[in-house]
Amino acid sequence: MALFLSTYVNKVDRKGRVSVPASFRAALADQAFQGVVLFRSNNHACLEGFGRSAMDTLGDRLDHFDLFSAEQDDMATAIFGEAVQLPFDGDGRVVLPSDLTGFAGLDEQAAFVGLGRKFQIWNPAAFEERRAAARKSVQDK
Repeated sequence: MALFLSTYVNKVDRKGRVSVPASFRAALADQAFQGVVLFRSNNHACLEGFGRSAMDTLGDRLDHFDLFSAEQDDMATAIFGEAVQLPFDGDGRVVLPSDLTGFAGLDEQAAFVGLGRKFQIWNPAAFEERRAAARKSVQDK
C-alpha cells in the first residue's frame, strides 16, 4: 500500500462535499472499495482516515484479543462502531457526515494530513496548533 504524504487544505462545500487530494486517491487506487473509511480520532479533535484494506488489518489486530473481553469490545466500538465508508464521486469527492464535521470542527475548509499508512482530516487552524505541538515534542526529545 502506498503512503499518505503531505498536507492539503481543500474547500468543504455547503453539502459537506470535499475533494480528497489526488495523491491520496492514487494511494487508494488498488483498493476494491473506491473511497475512504473515516472515524473520530480517540486522541485529537480530528478524523482518522484509512483505505478499506487498512480497516481489514485493524480487524486482524483485534483478533489477538479475547473476542469477549472488555478491551476488545471497547476498541471495536470506538473504531468499527463509528466508522463510515465514504465512496468517491466522479470528481474524487466524498460527502462528510455532519456528525463527523461537527466533531472535527470542519466548516469551509478541511486539512488532509498524511501520516504514512493513515491520514487525518483537521480544521486547518486546529491542525496548525497540532503541527507546532508535534514539532516541539520531537525537538524536545
